[in-house]
Amino acid sequence: MIITRRAFTAALSLTGLAALAGFSPLRLISEALIPEAFAQTAADVAKPQSLPDMGLGPADAAVTIVEYASMTCPHCAAFNATVFPKLKAEYIDTGKIRYIFREFPLDIKAAAGSMLTRCIAKDDAQKYFAVTDMLFRSQNDWVVKNTTETLTRIGKQAGLSQQQVEACLKDQALLDKIAADQKYASDILKVDSTPTFFINGEKIKGESSIEEFQKRINPLLKS
Repeated sequence: MIITRRAFTAALSLTGLAALAGFSPLRLISEALIPEAFAQTAADVAKPQSLPDMGLGPADAAVTIVEYASMTCPHCAAFNATVFPKLKAEYIDTGKIRYIFREFPLDIKAAAGSMLTRCIAKDDAQKYFAVTDMLFRSQNDWVVKNTTETLTRIGKQAGLSQQQVEACLKDQALLDKIAADQKYASDILKVDSTPTFFINGEKIKGESSIEEFQKRINPLLKS
């Protein structure tokens, strides 16, 4: 599912976010924004599109992993809780790889969570990953329960005011960029589920184990 501004506006009225976000009816993301689909290459994966990449690890690392995830995806949350800490300790914190996280919202609440994360972190990648971790770990609270109230509370805990949270969730330019990046991932990189990973351009779909990552990463580090 590609989050468009029309879909976002319609869904907000059903999720309790409408009063907070206050979107006006908006046009669909133009098909012309994305070139004709073609098979992905490592170069296609490597370059950020509308939003700057949020990454950990050295920019010149021999191995780069790009994860596409939805903030409401339970498999993404499970990966974040069980596999990512091992990847971080073994490869990211030791400077062996660069790890990039990109938003691929599968529903309206995921889009709102991604927007809030971007607003809280701004250009701080460490803070971005910390907020992402917090949202994944509290996924049942803010997805299942009162989304507006919980996201507002999380925003305030991170230092945003009520007004700043409201402004964030009705930031049409930010939503446009998330939607455009998602559409690029779908059309060009053929991402159609979360989590999806690219290791130096090679796609891996689904919640893979640390052993699977080790099997793919280690030969690249030796070559």
